[in-house]
Amino acid sequence: MTTMHDTSGAAVVIGGGLAGLMTALALAPQPVLLLSSASLGLETSSILAQGGIAASIGPDDDASLHLADTLAAGDGLCDEAVAAAILAAAPAAIDRLLQLGVAFDRDANGNLALGLEAAHSRRRIVHAGGDASGRDIIRTLARRVYETPSITVLEATRAQRLIVEDNTVRGVVCQTERDPVAFVTDRVVIATGGIGGLFLHGTNPAGSCGQGLALAARAGAILADLEFVQFHPTALDTGSFPLKLVSEAVRGEGAILIDEQGDRFMADTPGADLAPRDVVARAVWRHMTVGHRVFLDARNLRGIDFARRFPAITSFCREAGIDPVTQPIPVRPAAHYHMGGISVDRRGRSSIAGLWACGEAACTGLHGANRLASNSLLEAAVCAGFVAQDIAGTPSMKRRTVRAPAGRIGSSDPSPVRPILSRAAGVLRDGDGLRAAARALSPLAASQQAASDPAIVALMIVTAALRREETRGAHARTDFPDQAVRATRATLRLSDALDAAQDYIADPVS
Repeated sequence: MTTMHDTSGAAVVIGGGLAGLMTALALAPQPVLLLSSASLGLETSSILAQGGIAASIGPDDDASLHLADTLAAGDGLCDEAVAAAILAAAPAAIDRLLQLGVAFDRDANGNLALGLEAAHSRRRIVHAGGDASGRDIIRTLARRVYETPSITVLEATRAQRLIVEDNTVRGVVCQTERDPVAFVTDRVVIATGGIGGLFLHGTNPAGSCGQGLALAARAGAILADLEFVQFHPTALDTGSFPLKLVSEAVRGEGAILIDEQGDRFMADTPGADLAPRDVVARAVWRHMTVGHRVFLDARNLRGIDFARRFPAITSFCREAGIDPVTQPIPVRPAAHYHMGGISVDRRGRSSIAGLWACGEAACTGLHGANRLASNSLLEAAVCAGFVAQDIAGTPSMKRRTVRAPAGRIGSSDPSPVRPILSRAAGVLRDGDGLRAAARALSPLAASQQAASDPAIVALMIVTAALRREETRGAHARTDFPDQAVRATRATLRLSDALDAAQDYIADPVS
């Protein structure tokens, strides 16, 4: 039996990463119920973030330059007005994090140290703990959340279904350590992170399987830009799952990509080793598919102490038997960030009343077809504030009787989905592979199996990738290598993806 629990008007925030923590803190002193499947921050992509947060705070920088770099990386699909608003709020977001106690790294003069990453025209990456930015930020924010009386934290609690009536949120059904519980509320924020756990090679926690997207999709919400999955070009090429990330900041400090023969195969590419991520990922992937191994060579960096600047990378490289100071680091592309997600407006509102989303689970239009490095933590921090402000101005509706959904909801298992999605929707895609994936995913998505929710998200990604018959940003179709004349964003509902899959089953070549 599902226990019903009335939150008495408190908003429910789902997710213990940067977006969820910042939303809860920004709502204080309003009451908030914060749900996390693990201890706050531990199973999130936020805590793994190495590079930091992009913000135009340098003396040679401003928001317009940051916007220009973001639009260029987004390859025609950014929502310029939304991007401008988010980027303009970046300096204030850094100030807010400082007020909360985040100890960002500083230079010899006591100013915030600013790093450089690919496709940025200025040094504007604010970092902490060298390459442990996410860890330091999340630890600080989690401590603040635990100390805030208005925030009730429920850990080991996994949101499984939204209760929606008349396109309006009425509650959320969760599995706790003991029994299922339905929290009655008309204000829910999805901040569940990304989808890297749906791929065989990814840098996100294994549990990052798009659960928030499945929640929203099953409730009938509109999702957007789902085909755009960013593959980081330099994940440590070992047998671990997930793969450890070798931050782009290493290339920002002068490291270069080479193969087993020492050849700099990126040398003639515009931007070379600091070209946009999609360009570098495709170059590395193509080099690997013809039999080469790829390495990041950081042996000759000048002016920095590698172990001090990149302590986390140094540590996990040495755990893998590699000394990054004296040996090239083996790397490969890995699923890293999802530009797509739940379609939201500037306030974070979805197409369902009472449902907001922020962070990687949301699609604001900031990233377009390809995220600019370190704009992700920025978006989470800024948009959490936008969402909290909007919720604070949205009074709770009059209470009404809510029924818990019938039937038992099982656990989630992405393992059957990973090989299907990895083959079809990796760095390079084509129509035949995507259609085959849709046919394979359709029965899983429609089933009551543990793979159902992951399969729903994967099927929607595959459907969106099939519909985009061009190559743009992180979406590369070998059968459509050119870019369409007109850049258009695309939206999708679950019902559309399920209908399309049936068409592919009925006509395999359509």
